[in-house]
Amino acid sequence: MSDDESYELLGFDNVLLPVGDLAEAVGFYERAGFAVGFRFDEGGIALLKVGGETPGILLRQEEGFGHRPPSWPSPRVWLEVPDVRRAARELAAAGIVPLDEPFPVATGWTVEFADPWGNVVGFTDYRKRPELARRA
Repeated sequence: MSDDESYELLGFDNVLLPVGDLAEAVGFYERAGFAVGFRFDEGGIALLKVGGETPGILLRQEEGFGHRPPSWPSPRVWLEVPDVRRAARELAAAGIVPLDEPFPVATGWTVEFADPWGNVVGFTDYRKRPELARRA
């Protein structure tokens, strides 16, 4: 590649999250509302679907990776939902405690939670800017 050439970013493939126990992680994320696209226990991976998109969240089992609180600051993955406050209530009903109460952002609301290995996932909505929201 010459200095005046560049690569082009085409979009997301998958977001990988390390977990210590694949079965426990799949159960946690199913309680959080995710559907499993596929699971390959022998390879230590499971793909969680995100809407109708092909890329998803790939859980990857890492040997010796134990439970831990999220580090601060830590990377976050935010996913769009229609209504964050409703999602927060459903997370709580499933026994998943958010890191904080839903909070306002420029486009709507966001709530974040951490899995047992400290991976932080957020749900965000576009209630303040519905023209920017995905169409169901």
